[in-house]
Amino acid sequence: MTTTAATDFAAEGQNTAHPYSPAFAVAGFGFVSGALSVDENGVAVPGVDAALDAAMARLGERLATIDMTLADVVKTTYFVTDVSLRDAANRHYESVFATPRPARSFVEVAALPYGATVEIEAIAHTS
Repeated sequence: MTTTAATDFAAEGQNTAHPYSPAFAVAGFGFVSGALSVDENGVAVPGVDAALDAAMARLGERLATIDMTLADVVKTTYFVTDVSLRDAANRHYESVFATPRPARSFVEVAALPYGATVEIEAIAHTS
């Protein structure tokens, strides 16, 4: 069984000493740790649509480290600091993913690291 772990991902401004892989691939599956709504320098992005775009961009970057893309995503989990973002997130999801769209969970949390408002984790698969 071949595994690939992304061990250095500075684009989120995160300390590379975190005790987990930002993305990990095994047996055709990719598991992506939460991608935050931060810019390339790790600064939280304000505004609903901009935050959704930023989190998705960071997710795409993490997928690329294990040779996958958003087209390979089969399941996402959104963590948001305000559940009222759901309608905007639904519209955004429709614009990013082709049908059939990946399965998704949507969870409100009290806070996210670095002041982010959205975090997206994903499972991807490629043959």
